[in-house]
Amino acid sequence: MVVVGSVAYDGVETPHGKVDRMLGGAATYIALSASFFTKPKIVAVVGDDFAQEDTDLLASRGIDLEGLERVPGKCFFWAGKYSPDMNDRETLVTDLNVFADFSPKLPDAYKTTPYLLLGNIQPALQKVVQDQMDGTSLKLVGGDTMNYWIGAFREELLKTIAGWDFLLINDGEARMLSGETNLKKAAAKIMEMGPKTLVIKRGEYGAILWRPEGHFMVPGYLLEDVFDPTGAGDCFAGGFMGYLAGQGVDISSPDADHNEIRRAVIYGSVMGSFCCERFGVDRFRTLTREEIDGRFEEFKAFTSF
Repeated sequence: MVVVGSVAYDGVETPHGKVDRMLGGAATYIALSASFFTKPKIVAVVGDDFAQEDTDLLASRGIDLEGLERVPGKCFFWAGKYSPDMNDRETLVTDLNVFADFSPKLPDAYKTTPYLLLGNIQPALQKVVQDQMDGTSLKLVGGDTMNYWIGAFREELLKTIAGWDFLLINDGEARMLSGETNLKKAAAKIMEMGPKTLVIKRGEYGAILWRPEGHFMVPGYLLEDVFDPTGAGDCFAGGFMGYLAGQGVDISSPDADHNEIRRAVIYGSVMGSFCCERFGVDRFRTLTREEIDGRFEEFKAFTSF
């Protein structure tokens, strides 16, 4: 599974505390999450300030770093402050640094990988990466976007997602992309744009999977303490795609097992919930597959009737 996005440093303040600098970035969260199900391969860029201990963490999870480009300069840095209920956040700093000139280049060994997850970067760059892949080997491609790309790069984004099998976005982005306030109408309109599988993330309220045969609703996992929601959406994406890749599921096939796709959404929700339990990626330093499967069983128990 190839993962494309940012590997960065974040500064975060929540009601539980403040961390001035910690490992972050969409590709980081996606790859760490997916590594419990499959072998991710990262395509990203970092500066010469990227710490060896962070390289070691990624490598310790079996993540292939051949596509992690290292250039002179500083890593992408973002800092933000969350509201008391942590449903909203204020961006305080965005320093693109080496990420400003990021031009993704896939190592030859990555090009025949069957699964491609495109993290939240400029739509044209997402398409550049997809075009580098061997189309005959590619089984499943999709990704994420955000309100900035939807508003400022709409036509570019529409051309990009037209070639995707799935799209992962939150409810506000779904309304913005579709022009519909009703989520059911929004989903129908977005699926006409190309992706036949759509996951609308709803934060603490869970997620909804939309497919031509119908939709599937997943509640959020109730945590006693949410320390830091940064990266939770990316961890959802990593769990979702990682599970599909690990099981060899082709969701675009008419013979696809719909229950496997639903399980992927549950595993996405499970990984997003673990992410929120500590600051940054700290929960992934001690997380085990046994804990993940245990929480999956909890989801089964509280949604069964």
